[in-house]
Amino acid sequence: MRVTNSPASRKRRIRTIKAAKGFRARRSKLYRYASDAVDHGLQYAYRDRKTKKRNYRALWQVRINSAARAAGLTYSRFIEGLKAANCALDRKVIADLAAQDVAAFTELAQLAISSLRAKGVKGV
Repeated sequence: MRVTNSPASRKRRIRTIKAAKGFRARRSKLYRYASDAVDHGLQYAYRDRKTKKRNYRALWQVRINSAARAAGLTYSRFIEGLKAANCALDRKVIADLAAQDVAAFTELAQLAISSLRAKGVKGV
């Protein structure tokens, strides 16, 4: 006698159909097409979780560069100066300071400039 394990199979198929809720046409109704659509969607989600981190870091760099140039430094010199000063702030926090609190960012820029001068960097 053949055993199909239908309760578990049905549960798995229904889980896939529910995951495809909101998809158009047969991609949300039929298991065969919903399965492909859900698998593809999960691949996109995995990939784009990585891409989102990359995009945010690029945004922070642009914001920091813009504020650093207003303070008379380039982005790379600014980061070099903060590293020389052993500043433990990450780019997310620095970008937030650049956008929200100009006075605090100016103090960071002065810290970077002074540590670059102590390091002996020319043109600062």
